[in-house]
Amino acid sequence: MLFGWFGLAPLMPTIRAELSLTKAEVGNTIIASVAATIIARLLIGKLCDTWGPRKTAFRLLLIGSIPVFLVGLAHDYTSFLLFRLAIGVVGASFVITQFHTSMMFAPSIKGTANAVTGGWGNLGGGVTNMVMPLIFAAIVGFGYTSAEAWRYAMIVPGVMMLVMAVLYHKYTKDTPDGNYDEIGYTKAKSTKTDWSVLADWRIWALTLAYAMCFGMELTFDNVASLHFVDTFHLSQSQAGFWAGIFGFMNIFARALGGIASDRAGKKFGMRGKGLLLASMLLLEGCGLILFAQSGSLMMAIASMLTFAMFLKMSNGATYGIVPFVNEKNVGLVSGIVGAGGNLGGMMFGFLFKSSTITYVDAFTYIGYTVIVVSVIVLITRFQKQSATEEKPEKSNLANAI
Repeated sequence: MLFGWFGLAPLMPTIRAELSLTKAEVGNTIIASVAATIIARLLIGKLCDTWGPRKTAFRLLLIGSIPVFLVGLAHDYTSFLLFRLAIGVVGASFVITQFHTSMMFAPSIKGTANAVTGGWGNLGGGVTNMVMPLIFAAIVGFGYTSAEAWRYAMIVPGVMMLVMAVLYHKYTKDTPDGNYDEIGYTKAKSTKTDWSVLADWRIWALTLAYAMCFGMELTFDNVASLHFVDTFHLSQSQAGFWAGIFGFMNIFARALGGIASDRAGKKFGMRGKGLLLASMLLLEGCGLILFAQSGSLMMAIASMLTFAMFLKMSNGATYGIVPFVNEKNVGLVSGIVGAGGNLGGMMFGFLFKSSTITYVDAFTYIGYTVIVVSVIVLITRFQKQSATEEKPEKSNLANAI
C-alpha cells in the first residue's frame, strides 16, 4: 500500500521540472497527499468495526489502485494535485493493520504486534524511495523520456496493490475465531458509533503524539528527496537512496518501540508506557533540530538516523497504548489517532510550501513543536479501560501517569 501512496515522492525532482511546479505548488501536492487520508482513516476505523478488516482492506486496495494507475494522465498542476489527493486515501490502510493486529494478538504483546506490522508497512515508504528511482531509470534506459518514465513507473505500484488485494482477501481472517460473517459478528455485536470517546483527553494526547512522529515521517518521506537534491546537490537516485534509508529503519525501529512499550507496561503499567512515549518524542525533537542545523551531508545523514530512530520508536510506542485506552472502540480510536498522524503531516506541509520559510527553518520549528508535545504526553494520565467498563478506572501509581 505504501508503494502506491509514496510512489510519486522520490520522483518529485523530475515531476517538478516536467510540470514546472513552484515551491508552493509542490507544497500543496504534499499537503494533498496526506489531507484525504485524515477523513479516510476516520471512516476506515468505523468500517473495520462493521465490515471487518479483511473486506475493508480488499475494497480499499481496489479503489486506491485506480488513481495510482491513472496519475500518469496528469499534465498540469491542477490535475496532478487532484490525483495526489485521491491517492492519499490509500494511507488509510494503516488503520486496518493496527485494528487487525489488535484483534488477533494477546494484550501482553499487542504493542509489539502493532509496531512490527506498522513498521513493516512504513518500511514500504523507505523501499519506495529506493526502488522507484531505479524503476524510473530502467524505463529511461529503454528509450523513454523522463516525462514518460515517471508515468509508466507508477503502473508498478498499481499492479502490486491489486495483487495484495487478492492475497489479503484470500488468506486472512478477521478474528482468530473466523471472519465476521462466519461468527455472526455484524448481526450480534455491531453497535452505533460511540462518539463519546471524543471527550476523552487521553485520545487527543495520543493524536497529538502521533501527529508529531508519524506526521513527521510522512512529511520527511515527501520532502527528503527534494531536500537532499536542493541542499546537497545529489542526483535523484542518490537522494532517493538516502531518503530510503530513513524509511528502511522501520524494519526494526518501530518494532523496537512496540517491544519497549510492552516491557514498560509489564513492569510499570500504563505509567511506564506513557513515560516511554514522552521520552522518545523528546529525543526525536532534539534530533530534528540537530538535523536542521547540519552543514554537511555526512552530518545530515548522521542526525537523520538519530531522529529517525526515536521518531519510529515513538510510532510504535503510541500504538502500544492505543489498544488499551478504550477497548470497546478499538477501531474508532485507532482511526482517530491514525488520522492525527496525517493531520500533523498536513500541517507540517504548510511550512514546506511557504516562500518565506526555508526547509531548514521548517525542520527547526517542527523540532521545537515535538518537544512541546512530549511535555503534554508526559503530564497526561493514561489509564487502561476494558471492554466492559464505561469509564476509565481510577488512577493508581502502577497504572496511570
